[in-house]
Amino acid sequence: MTTMEYGYVRVPGGQVHYAEQGSGPAVLLLHQTPRSLDEFRELQPLLAAGHRVLALDMPGFGNSMALPAPQRIEDYVRGTLAALDALGIGRTAVLGHHTGGVVAVELAAAAPGRVTAAVLSSTPWAGPAYRASHAAGPGVDDAVREPGGGHLLAWWAQRRPHYPRGATGLLDRFVRDALAPGVDPREGHLACARYEMERRIGHVRAPVLLLAGAGDPFALPALEPLARHLTAAAVVERAVIDGGTVALMEDKAADVAGVVVPFLRRFAR
Repeated sequence: MTTMEYGYVRVPGGQVHYAEQGSGPAVLLLHQTPRSLDEFRELQPLLAAGHRVLALDMPGFGNSMALPAPQRIEDYVRGTLAALDALGIGRTAVLGHHTGGVVAVELAAAAPGRVTAAVLSSTPWAGPAYRASHAAGPGVDDAVREPGGGHLLAWWAQRRPHYPRGATGLLDRFVRDALAPGVDPREGHLACARYEMERRIGHVRAPVLLLAGAGDPFALPALEPLARHLTAAAVVERAVIDGGTVALMEDKAADVAGVVVPFLRRFAR
């Protein structure tokens, strides 16, 4: 197994932080809000046998450049494409989890010639009803920062029901990412609620794997509308991972790899 390498690339407005491992056809990993490339710590090495796997801190997250509010999915895509250009990657498969899945939809729609395959993991169906239901705010990762640290407990309490039981270490990692300089944990959720997915998803032409955790209440209801609206996709397949939660990438990495690797072998070029 090759060593994980970390670096930065310069893009308009600042820098993007990335981790790279393996060689072969490129695979891009895009995290959920307000995480970072750390979300793929367990999964990335499992995909790197036979692939050049890059995980990004998307613009606005982790150690990448900060973005002003209001943030939009299109902002994340512009920064991601600029990072791919800087890294010399013309074509890539993409795996996006939660917010990263919405970014993957827009990436595949905006640059169809550059996306060989797409894995949409726990991706919300960000249509009109979703936007209306999220108009008042994101619902999670939503707390006013205050000197007593109450926002840390609020974030923890909002996330805990959607993580595996007793997953203190995973919640620690989430809070660390929420505290990264320049990160607003609300903005990624609000960016999803600003995105008109129904106008864009029909432009996705790549083969698509829809992935969800059976214990993720945000993911399972979206599988049907996503599949129904992927009208131009070359292939649409589905997989549900038993016991999977919002922390699917970290907690069930081996199960995710067991589904994703065969899909990539068929379609990532």
